[in-house]
Amino acid sequence: MPTETELKLRIDPASINVMLNSGLFESEPDLVEQTSVYFDTPEHALRKGGYSLRIRDADGRRTQTVKATTPASAGLFARSEWERLVEDDNPVLDHSTPLQNQIGKELEGLAPLFEVVVERRKWVVTEGQSEIEIALDKGFIRAADRHVPICEIELELKGGSIEGIFDLARKLGGVVAFHFEVMTKAERGYRLLETAKTVFKAEPLSLEPSSNVTGALQQIAASCFRHFRLNEAFLLDRRNPESLHQARVALRRLRSAFSTFKPVTRDAESSRLCGELKWLAAVLGEARNIDVMLKESKEDPVRKRLLGARAQAYDDVVNALTSERARLLMLDFNRWLVCGDWLRDPASTEHRGMPAEVFGVAALDRLRKRMKKHGGGFSETDDEHRHQVRKDAKKLRYAAEFFGTLFDGKKAKRRYRRFIDLMATLQDGLGSLNDIATRPQVLQKLGIETDAIRAGVNSKADLIGKAEDALADVLEAKRFWR
Repeated sequence: MPTETELKLRIDPASINVMLNSGLFESEPDLVEQTSVYFDTPEHALRKGGYSLRIRDADGRRTQTVKATTPASAGLFARSEWERLVEDDNPVLDHSTPLQNQIGKELEGLAPLFEVVVERRKWVVTEGQSEIEIALDKGFIRAADRHVPICEIELELKGGSIEGIFDLARKLGGVVAFHFEVMTKAERGYRLLETAKTVFKAEPLSLEPSSNVTGALQQIAASCFRHFRLNEAFLLDRRNPESLHQARVALRRLRSAFSTFKPVTRDAESSRLCGELKWLAAVLGEARNIDVMLKESKEDPVRKRLLGARAQAYDDVVNALTSERARLLMLDFNRWLVCGDWLRDPASTEHRGMPAEVFGVAALDRLRKRMKKHGGGFSETDDEHRHQVRKDAKKLRYAAEFFGTLFDGKKAKRRYRRFIDLMATLQDGLGSLNDIATRPQVLQKLGIETDAIRAGVNSKADLIGKAEDALADVLEAKRFWR
């Protein structure tokens, strides 16, 4: 079956003329007006079944396309697709696609849901040994009385090596600023039919039982990147504190994935990327610290100063996220994930081919053992050591979520739910302790001296006792992976 491989890049409409006048292209683009109508049933049977169906009208030529949806994308989409010409706007449902066999009677009631209208400029270029189609789309998605603008570049591999796509993206990045687009047009259309969201929590992962370590890491890292990008878009647009928090969580999860999969991420580029992710997370962390203190502040003079500091911190966040450094980080990460040297490192060959379940058991055991070791004498130790336990707990929680679906027996599922609940309680307690421990340094850095922010916070001794009990509960819980 044909497979489409493409990279999606979101750009500002003001960048279009810059791109067209850059001299990057040797020929004039083909220009076409396209209207694509997407179909589904009232219960969204196609979407639930993992497919999208559209009929696209381009200069009077109608093409029906069925595409298989993919797991969370880090910007690069590789999807099976089935295309055919049709005479009108009525879908043709025969056995040339998997829809009849896999969805069948649920296709009854198929009807238009939304449409995508764009002006498309298209070039075909050669980059190294690769032939790539560049499509520049500007337009909108419309569903009933709601619509959202589109301005994006699609780089579709027509032949050759996938590295060519990233080489071309780097050239484009020297001309126009872009962000990776992690949603398809179909997904954005479906979202118009739902309640508007401005914050996105991490989506559930579903690793296949047959996954090896390579596939598992790629899927996990792509999920973390998607989690980050969904929140980054709203953070840049609205400076939403919860979007910032979730973007920071996504970066932590991604860094944790690098650490958990250390046996296959020992190459120099992995280390460099981890350092860059740490830099970006730290910038977001400065703003998050102030947001946390604002929730506790009751003293007007202090609150006023915190609000001023917050404005500056969010300026720093926006400047970091829109910087060339961040753009290259995202580009280099995506390239590393799908075609980096780690995929060919002889030293990690055995680990890369290992079943993900086997690797997951060893990783979870190792992380649990580490947390238990550092958690010894929790109430008698100092803040620095308790912070280490907090970091250990985060890594264990994230790893549990990464590998959880590989252990799908009834007993394992029951134990998993309890384990995650206990880990959440532990993390809440450790987070409150960390807030108390770091607050003086944060206030000192901001030049603020006050005791008012401490009002309403439980005593440190009480929090230590509760966190110690939560730690014991986690260590006593049955391991879902065993």
